[in-house]
Amino acid sequence: MQNIKNIIFDYGNVIFDIDFRIAQDSFKKLGITNIENFFAHKAHNQLFDDFETGAISPAEFRAGIRDAAKKPELTDAEIDEAWNSLLIGTIQENHDLLLKVKEKYRTFLLSNNNEIHYDWIINYLKTTFKINNYDDYFEKAYFSQQMKLRKPNTNIFEQVLKENNLNPAETLFIDDSPQHIAGAEKVGLNTLLMTEKPANLETVLKANGIL
Repeated sequence: MQNIKNIIFDYGNVIFDIDFRIAQDSFKKLGITNIENFFAHKAHNQLFDDFETGAISPAEFRAGIRDAAKKPELTDAEIDEAWNSLLIGTIQENHDLLLKVKEKYRTFLLSNNNEIHYDWIINYLKTTFKINNYDDYFEKAYFSQQMKLRKPNTNIFEQVLKENNLNPAETLFIDDSPQHIAGAEKVGLNTLLMTEKPANLETVLKANGIL
């Protein structure tokens, strides 16, 4: 890709493997029905949007899961285990790759996230890779629950561009969700839809002339 000076990376299924189907199965086991409408890759209950924008607390999120399952007896641990079941992991090679890309471009992370997943991921990074956070791997890491905004809404992209004085015509956004790609394109970002597994991120970057 020509004239690209900046790259904004999504996290899930770009750098870090996630599997929505596992979470769907986990929610079904808790007693939640009509799972495709409740939680899926392209659409989900408002509960998840609210949690990802910090509009509700972890306790309120768990209460929403209990209501959806019609099981007030569900424990916090049972709910967290089901919710975190979609988080698979990443590989050291991707962290090495991010440092390599950072040498050539200004790089940023922009993730729709939430407090329960964020805490799990940070603990996973510390125990598996001895990494405290992603501060060394990007110029800045943005998480939706901290920004009170989420993709694909254009305001989240606009904030990242404005705060870092980025020209959208010189900026590439990489994400695995078509709806997020569409949101990014509305503000003039170059985009790349990730259709490979995160283990193939280096191959994808090379194939698109980024490395």
